[in-house]
Amino acid sequence: MELREVTYLAVVLRILAAVICGGAIGLERGMKNRPAGMRTYMLVCVGACLIMLTNQYIYQASLAAGNPAGDPTRLGAQVVSGIGFLGAGTIIVTRYNQIKGLTTAAGLWSAAGVGLALGVGFYEAALVAGIAIFAVLTLLQRWDDRMHSKTKVIELYIEMEKETHVGYFIRCIREMNLEINGIQMEQETQSENDTRGMIATLKSPKRSKHEDLIEEIRKIKGITYVEEL
Repeated sequence: MELREVTYLAVVLRILAAVICGGAIGLERGMKNRPAGMRTYMLVCVGACLIMLTNQYIYQASLAAGNPAGDPTRLGAQVVSGIGFLGAGTIIVTRYNQIKGLTTAAGLWSAAGVGLALGVGFYEAALVAGIAIFAVLTLLQRWDDRMHSKTKVIELYIEMEKETHVGYFIRCIREMNLEINGIQMEQETQSENDTRGMIATLKSPKRSKHEDLIEEIRKIKGITYVEEL
């Protein structure tokens, strides 16, 4: 029970564990050049651990003095809600209206939860949760990418020659037995190669590899560039 209380050994062990857990989770994000990397995750996890340690110390000291100081979880609750500002900073909207950084933001929030568990001495839950978070970010990504690559709906950024009419493109898409859910023309034109860009959301009647659909769209006359968003 000594490791469950705020002692010098417990403080060192918990903060060291927070550094290891936060660094392990953030390492995967850092290797993929995400907005929040290893050091950010370390700081979040260690900071949450320190706040929970402080909270437990205040409650433990006041309890020993015979005057319990309020709710022993109030500081931890502020971390759970307050970490949102940091996660929001990693979420961006690209020029193609794509939302990026949600996984990183969720990872930061989860790392804060691991830090809180370590800070209060709940080592078992922190260890299991840390392994689970790392597995979700690494092992399940390949499965997620495979599922995403075979969805019926695909969103593409397409560049075509200015002489090519959008109506001609729509007819070609329909001849490929694809449904057009939406087309958004880019206002900025590229004068260097005399092309114009657009974002097209297409739907296939059955699941198929996106690579095959993209290859077929590239064969349309006047199409110069195709990229999945």
